Amino acid sequence: MFDGYILCGTPRTGSTLLCKLLAATGTTGDPHSFYRRQDISEWAEDWGLPARDTMGEPEFQLAYLNAAITAGKGGTEIFGLRLMRENLDELSAILDRIFAGLASDKARFEKAFGRVLYIHLSRENKLAQAVSLIKAQQTGLWHIAPDGAEIERVGPAREPHYDFERIKGEVDELEAYDMAWNTWFAQQGIAPLRIGYERLAAEPAAALLRICEALGVRAPDAQHVRPGVAKLADETSLDWMRRFHLDAAV
Repeated sequence: MFDGYILCGTPRTGSTLLCKLLAATGTTGDPHSFYRRQDISEWAEDWGLPARDTMGEPEFQLAYLNAAITAGKGGTEIFGLRLMRENLDELSAILDRIFAGLASDKARFEKAFGRVLYIHLSRENKLAQAVSLIKAQQTGLWHIAPDGAEIERVGPAREPHYDFERIKGEVDELEAYDMAWNTWFAQQGIAPLRIGYERLAAEPAAALLRICEALGVRAPDAQHVRPGVAKLADETSLDWMRRFHLDAAV
């Protein structure tokens, strides 16, 4: 039996879809990016923690950790956390200050969260992943519901524009992040449960069942699994991918 899980991902690998599926089970926590640097102050305020400048940094980090664990459980017995590779080292450093003297990231994570199931989210088509990421950054729209309603918008609506060099740079960075996750798993002696975006998007109920089975909790009936987000890929996405292949061949 696991005490919790960490969704180890990169942007646009279906992590929001999976977080919503897991939260909806009522048994597998309520995972969020609690350690995304730019969101920490907002989470701390939501949880009613004392202002950061009113206590020492170690006290704040411990209070934040305890609040994050409570929030990540969502009233269940299982803790859930979404963690992007870019935030891994910072979280490890925070836990090292709280639990000094432990020999590895895995030891620090398990001291903080208990027995952890590591779930690696990846996307085979890195070009599609890069296009999705850049379109979200340019348009400000990150997620929509199955009925087309906006779920997450972080900026004013803007028209996306094709940029070969930017797409190429994102493909390279996403490949590097995936490699960095795999290197870290090997260094820590971790055999993660691997969930591919393509399979998750096509068969979300099957992916959820795999995770529930691995965690040792009862899975919901597949007929009752309702994805909370829909794909944003459209003709513009396909056009960018075609243009990228043509430009790369020149």
